[in-house]
Amino acid sequence: MAVVRLRSLGDCVLTTPALDILKRFRGDLRIGVSIEPRFADLFTGHPDIDEILAPEPGAVRAFRPDLCLNLHGGTRSAWITACSGARFRAGFGHYRFSFLYNERIPRAQEILSTERVVHTAEHLASAVFHLGAPRCKIPRAKLPPYPDGVPPNLREDVAILHPAATADNKTWPAKNFAALAGQIRQLGLEPVFIGGPGDDPSPFREWRTVYGARLRDVQELVATAAIFVGNDSGPAHIAAAFGVPTVVIFGASDPAIWGPWRSSGEAISSPDGIAGVQVSQVMKALQRLRVNA
Repeated sequence: MAVVRLRSLGDCVLTTPALDILKRFRGDLRIGVSIEPRFADLFTGHPDIDEILAPEPGAVRAFRPDLCLNLHGGTRSAWITACSGARFRAGFGHYRFSFLYNERIPRAQEILSTERVVHTAEHLASAVFHLGAPRCKIPRAKLPPYPDGVPPNLREDVAILHPAATADNKTWPAKNFAALAGQIRQLGLEPVFIGGPGDDPSPFREWRTVYGARLRDVQELVATAAIFVGNDSGPAHIAAAFGVPTVVIFGASDPAIWGPWRSSGEAISSPDGIAGVQVSQVMKALQRLRVNA
């Protein structure tokens, strides 16, 4: 079986509960995941995945899947699925190019028998339920190198802060992150700012920064942290996957869809947009998560 999962980082992380359910239901299945190379570290050594496939029709076709499941829904992933050579080609029926599938998956609300907004992890897992896996509690995301969680004695006195995001309306002001770091230090934790190779670390020069590191190194750093605070973005989902107490600051996106999944975490937002979230709100959330002075 091939699963097509193109971009983004958070979506890739939130696909792993569905893979967990699938592998427990059909342990005999050989599962390949077609992903972009920049996200390969999320799945390298993953216990539920047998092979990482290049995001190209030829690579998926060479895997010779009987079923190809598209969990992305964009143009490229639809054509990869269509050209996979699989006897069964499955994807959500409300996505574009659904005519390419011979198994069209209904909306998650229909599968889960609910009218409420569903989390992304539920949405992706619903596809596996539709394909035959028994309904069950959808588990937390699971990532290597610590697929079963990090033992408490491996936690370090480090607070990871991720101030970057994909859009301005999802980015909490840098001055707020800097002020928060000062208060976190008073809790006896070392603030560490993380970011990608294109992010600007200069507003946080007085703190330790880890920018442009390999994704595997970021996973290991986040996995052993005492707490995580960041904008709604991929690293927040990595933190939640490892069971790190997580505070996620929301702007344009919906916390009901993108909040921390099955983890000790809180989503913070403001009617005035992300700039309206106060440092005091985030500190109170940390206190509720029992990060005490």
